[in-house]
Amino acid sequence: MNKDTTEWIHSMLQTISIPSEDIPNIDLYMDQITTFMDTRLADSKRYPDDKIITKTMVNNYTKNHLLPPSVKKKYSREHVFLLILIYHLKNMLSISDIQSLLEPLSDHYFPKDKESGLSLRDIYDKILAQTEDKHPFIENEIQKDYENSRNSFAEYPLSQEESEYLDDFSFIYGLCYDIYVRKQMIEKIIDYRREQKAPFVEKKSKKK
Repeated sequence: MNKDTTEWIHSMLQTISIPSEDIPNIDLYMDQITTFMDTRLADSKRYPDDKIITKTMVNNYTKNHLLPPSVKKKYSREHVFLLILIYHLKNMLSISDIQSLLEPLSDHYFPKDKESGLSLRDIYDKILAQTEDKHPFIENEIQKDYENSRNSFAEYPLSQEESEYLDDFSFIYGLCYDIYVRKQMIEKIIDYRREQKAPFVEKKSKKK
């Protein structure tokens, strides 16, 4: 893996999240929310015309119980926390799966649990810290996978163009296979959590 590719991976990992202290501590209107998300997560776009989030998306998230409704057409920073989490999850999971994951957050920690004092910001900060701790490991693993995929078909009399294509294909397939296995694990855990939802709801009812 050349220096440019290594720097690109490092740069990508630094731009996919927004620290909680950078999120405005005031309520925002819809257009302010979409502008903020589009600006802060612009580097994660594949194409310049891609939209990070739109008004339609936000309304659909609310309709599908991924996001609590706005208050007088304004959204709190807790809404932004959830929107960032949704943005990262939606590329891997269905709306139904995301709803299963996030509904308890909205029900219990929006903005915080009165009994434990645990807030949505506390959860967001903890998740962000844990993922950032993994960045060096992710960089090293991707670099190792890339290097292992080079010259995969060296025993065949291939042209340089053929060799480079097959090496890249091998590398991409390996990444996809890793994602596939992890996605299978994610779905199994979500299905298990769905089965455990009733006791969680009962606990909430008792608090009331």
